[in-house]
Amino acid sequence: MNPVRNPYSPGAGFPPPALVGRDEEKREFDIALQRMEIGRPARSFMLTGLRGVGKTVLLIEFGKMAQNRNWIFQRLEATEDTHFPEAVSTLARKAILQLSAKRRLADRARRAMGILRSFQLRWNIPEAGSIDATIDPVLGLADSGELDDDLADLFAEVGEFAREQSTGVLFTVDEVQFLAREHLSALIVGLHRISQELLPLMVVGAGLPSVPSLAGNAKSYAERLFKFSVIDSLNTGEAADALKLPALNEGVEWSADALGLVVDKAEGYPYFLQEFGKRTWDAADGPQLIRVEDAEAAIPVANDELDTGFFAVRLDRTTPAERDYLFAMASFGQGPYQSGDIARSMGKRTTQVGPTRDSLIKRGLCYSPSHGVINFTVPMFDRYVRRRLG
Repeated sequence: MNPVRNPYSPGAGFPPPALVGRDEEKREFDIALQRMEIGRPARSFMLTGLRGVGKTVLLIEFGKMAQNRNWIFQRLEATEDTHFPEAVSTLARKAILQLSAKRRLADRARRAMGILRSFQLRWNIPEAGSIDATIDPVLGLADSGELDDDLADLFAEVGEFAREQSTGVLFTVDEVQFLAREHLSALIVGLHRISQELLPLMVVGAGLPSVPSLAGNAKSYAERLFKFSVIDSLNTGEAADALKLPALNEGVEWSADALGLVVDKAEGYPYFLQEFGKRTWDAADGPQLIRVEDAEAAIPVANDELDTGFFAVRLDRTTPAERDYLFAMASFGQGPYQSGDIARSMGKRTTQVGPTRDSLIKRGLCYSPSHGVINFTVPMFDRYVRRRLG
């Protein structure tokens, strides 16, 4: 098969050729946008799920949907090193510049920039110097030194500016679990303010399954501000469509046996479907049919690509102590796992391995679905750990 025409696209956040199984999330997001446009209340969204289920892809899709309605769209991917006040001020600055593109010298645009400058100066953000020197800070707004209040002021100003221009602003924040508790708290307080004032500014976050708990710990009313949507693996029919539809657009069909084999091996996870689909396409002679023999030849290649790429980059960043803990988890088979069982299998007390467990959660390799329980954030990771470390 022509590799240039290969429609499958495994990669971090790469848009799949067919975004299937997410119609309900898209429908609810579209309704929320329209409600905000007419001054009705609507909750922001928080997408949660394991690695490789397509959360980032859905964030990008939401951004396109917002832009199609002439909203301003800016996005942030958080890391363990993200300086949140600086990052969020950059989002706000870009949004204000886009909102004021046709009226840079108007009083309204200058006021918005003035409040942004107050925020940047108060939080020692170097980018403050990039704002026109003739724009003075607006005293008393976004400069209290309390991040909750200052971010709320900044969000409110951006939202009011957008409303006056009959548009809206969408910020997306990926990898929310990396935000410090005080920063997640400030984000929630900012959203609380704009929801009370019915302003057309929405934040859509995405992160690991631990995010709802983190948000609830940051602010007890988080569940009333966000609609938490669990993004999971695709069912059998959806997974088949994710493979069939892109091929049909290229005039190629999958045999039933080939399709069933790849769907089974990928277990419905969108990233794995793209990887298996890509390798099967490359293995097929074609020109118009993918056979089961092609899938059988491709599966070892795809597994090797997952091992050396998707899985290895995560394991290779761990310490020896963390790898010991991960292997102890994987030795029990598929999770979730009781933390006490893991500690005992290592010949240690739970308190002795607690710091290692916490480190793995902080790195985003594991999460705690409930008290005393831990699981991998990466699908099929237990099998890889046994292959690699066993």
